[in-house]
Amino acid sequence: MAAGDVKLLGYFSSPFVLRVRIALNIKSINHEYVEENVMSKSELLLKSNPIHQKLPVLIHGERPICESLIIVEYIDETWTSAPSILPSHPYDRAIARFWAAYTDVKLFAVLQELRTARGEEAMGNIAKKMSEGLFPLEDAYVKCSKGKTFFGGESIGYLDIALGGILAWLKVIEIMANMKILDETKVPNLVKWADKFRQDPSVKGVIPAAEKLIEFFSMFTANEQAAKN
Repeated sequence: MAAGDVKLLGYFSSPFVLRVRIALNIKSINHEYVEENVMSKSELLLKSNPIHQKLPVLIHGERPICESLIIVEYIDETWTSAPSILPSHPYDRAIARFWAAYTDVKLFAVLQELRTARGEEAMGNIAKKMSEGLFPLEDAYVKCSKGKTFFGGESIGYLDIALGGILAWLKVIEIMANMKILDETKVPNLVKWADKFRQDPSVKGVIPAAEKLIEFFSMFTANEQAAKN
């Protein structure tokens, strides 16, 4: 399939966009990646996602698909010849979807607090919430992985993608709060999982550096402050 048939609208700092980029890499799908300007949304983005006007948007044969986990499932169901992303058994799929939803509700919701967080104390509170949110996922990893490398087994799967999208921002919070979140003494299995996840060929070169995200965060908060004055 030509790259022009598959297009991804995204932005480097978005953990949701990262999910889709990893899924496309896993499936080895030739595609065009379009970096959007989040401060000035393109006509293509507004046309493709008129309801939420958010990223990511996958455009396949001129048909847009929105929402990161929905896109990941669409990719898995459309390109069936490549490695599967969702578990094959209905029960395992249900469990993976449950913990993916937990990740969005508990962890990505905390990320939204970065928009108003100012100072080390505020960052420390966010880091604490993130750390507490990881505890149930430590147990979930043990049960879902069944002794293998990833939540999805020996290769990256749906829940790995759902949680892995947040890793770069976890590092940012750790640096800005001066507090460990992925702590080997508290979540040792997740620490090992995160290391393996980052090293996977489908992930390498996609996760942005923490320094670049910190620079983006500083610029974003400065612009928001200027807009209020």
